Amino acid sequence: MTRFSVLVQVLLFALLAGCDLSALNSPYPAAESEKSVSYSSFMLRPKHLDPARSYSANESLITAQIYEPPFQYHYLKRPYTLEPLTAANMPEVELLDINGEPLPPAQQTTENVAFSRYTITIRPGIAYQPHPAFVQDKTGQFLYHDLDNQSSRNIQTIMDFPKQATRELKAADYVYQIKRLAHPEVHSPILGLMSEHIVGLGDFAATLGKMRQQNEPIDLRKLQIDGVQVIDDYRYQITVYGQYPQLKYWLAMPFFAPIPWEADVFYQQAVLVAKNITLDWYPVGTGAYQMIENDPNRRMVMVKNPNYHGETYPTEGNPGDAAAGLLDDAGVPMPFIDKIIYTLEKESTSYWGKFIQGYYDVSGLTSDSFDQAIQVSSGGSFGLSEDMMKKGIDLQSAVGTTTHYIGFNMLDSVVGGNEERARKLRQAIAIAIDQEEFVSIFFNGRGIPAQGPIPPGIFGYREGRAGLDPYVYEWRDDAVRTKPIEYARNLLAEAGYPKGRDAETGQPLVLYFDVAAVGPDAKAQLDWMRKQFQKLNIQLVVRSTDYNRFQDKMRRGQTQIFRIGWSADYPDPENFLFLLYGPNAKAIHNGENSANYQNPEFDRLFEQMRVMPDGDERQQIIDEMVEIVRHDAPWVWGFHPKQLTLFHAWNKNIKPNLMANNTLKYHRIDPLLRDQLRAKWNQPTIWPFVLLLFLIILALLPAIIIYRRKKYQQAVSS
Repeated sequence: MTRFSVLVQVLLFALLAGCDLSALNSPYPAAESEKSVSYSSFMLRPKHLDPARSYSANESLITAQIYEPPFQYHYLKRPYTLEPLTAANMPEVELLDINGEPLPPAQQTTENVAFSRYTITIRPGIAYQPHPAFVQDKTGQFLYHDLDNQSSRNIQTIMDFPKQATRELKAADYVYQIKRLAHPEVHSPILGLMSEHIVGLGDFAATLGKMRQQNEPIDLRKLQIDGVQVIDDYRYQITVYGQYPQLKYWLAMPFFAPIPWEADVFYQQAVLVAKNITLDWYPVGTGAYQMIENDPNRRMVMVKNPNYHGETYPTEGNPGDAAAGLLDDAGVPMPFIDKIIYTLEKESTSYWGKFIQGYYDVSGLTSDSFDQAIQVSSGGSFGLSEDMMKKGIDLQSAVGTTTHYIGFNMLDSVVGGNEERARKLRQAIAIAIDQEEFVSIFFNGRGIPAQGPIPPGIFGYREGRAGLDPYVYEWRDDAVRTKPIEYARNLLAEAGYPKGRDAETGQPLVLYFDVAAVGPDAKAQLDWMRKQFQKLNIQLVVRSTDYNRFQDKMRRGQTQIFRIGWSADYPDPENFLFLLYGPNAKAIHNGENSANYQNPEFDRLFEQMRVMPDGDERQQIIDEMVEIVRHDAPWVWGFHPKQLTLFHAWNKNIKPNLMANNTLKYHRIDPLLRDQLRAKWNQPTIWPFVLLLFLIILALLPAIIIYRRKKYQQAVSS
């Protein structure tokens, strides 16, 4: 090797240092850089992707993209509005008498309505994604419905089947799924609730249970539910007891998405179950995407459904949507994204680091990343930090349709009951617990104090001064403020506990707080809670336990004060007000009324309100109900959490929708902009390696020269 060649190599490495080598840092193949691919992550693998069983948020991120119930929420409109998805129109509803005959409009009173019949019409021409369950041979026999170890030896995933086929969506597929809700091996979490409403569903479940006990084969196609009927290929009916207008919201959930019987039978084969090729692992639907890879230790991948029936981006929204660019794609066919990749990330810090590098498109915020990403103004509003703005990152916020509250067990002899003494005690405690401070300390200000059971975004919620709870808050300095602590101390004295002592016995007031919380973060919150009660000189004994034990105590009515929360299943005030409906008392009727609150007037109004359409009359009744529970104070209303999400500049058509989960089809990505910004942010620093190589060469150069000289001398000697 000559000195010249050495210098040439050094120069080559130096030139390399000036090239674009950002791809060296990328965790993704270079071939994907210019494609419309969405990158996100998961921490825990979805347990159930079967729509009859799935009920978790991390599962709905998958199921909602694949399955299509008949209805969906409009992506842009607020308040949340239902619209047809696979259905041709919204359901036709008939009110029936006790004999199942339609009632004339003049007789459609609550007392006369025995049943409501919903007729759903689906659009023709919708096809399922390609799937081996549909493949038939020339004689019409299903090719993969009778597999054994030999014929399935080369099958490890759903994509290993050499042939795939499809068929048209039929009304019978929706009815088949409703039957599956009752199957004893499915264990659907909504069977109990739906049995209370859908005519005959409870009896159908009992029949299937007996068949399973007697080892009789269950073929759902041959069995019928009294209240669920197929009319023809594109129409089916659901009959419910009385009036249950909230059914339309359930018909926008994957629970009521279609399942083809071919797929159900296909997935029941023992050889496939042994390989985790099941409906819980590989969904089959008519939605915009289909799953092609499910590796819980690595990643999950969905791609565009080649058989997708097509849908166009909304042409209308709320005021301001057009100016925000949310209608730029109006009328354009969807979906825009070709591929969705979820990668396993066990640590939030790892996810955050990759988001900052541009390798994930979207990020939520944790306590660790909050200070780096967000600036909070003196007025409490959120804004992006300078570093985030330099990267062109966008911040989207929305108040969740969730209520976190502290409840009083109304069956308790101290804090419960309807007597004035107990009511004033509850109100005093509600004032003493500073919700603004709690949200500020433990949620980085991401939440707003609740004024009642209904969160923002749900019909019935009142904004600003019109919506404050006058027993706990007051309007001061043009804002809602908590009443002074002295007011709470006076209430406590009126309740018979001056300075936190029983006026009759002189004994200190000791209260018990049950919570399902453990760990250092929980300890800090519980210490804070004790301090709130200390403002009133009340001694608070915290009884912290695991979630299962906590739930058992709640069912038995063995709590005094507790902390719990509720997220909307659907955007209707009934879904929150039923938490205070007497017949739903948890300790008495095993319902969701955890406080065991009972007020006859509230219950009467609830029964009237729940079947009414939204409007001024319904709002007036809701206002009366909220006033009743504010006065009785069965809850400390707590707060509604605020969701903050960060989006890179290449994300388009982003508007938070807290009711819909099938929103990825609306999103658009600019892959060229993403590739440019990634290259800019991730240029590798290779000059240290060039320098190291140069030093190595310099160190070896004397040895190389000596070696060359000796070799030359030997050549001359010979």
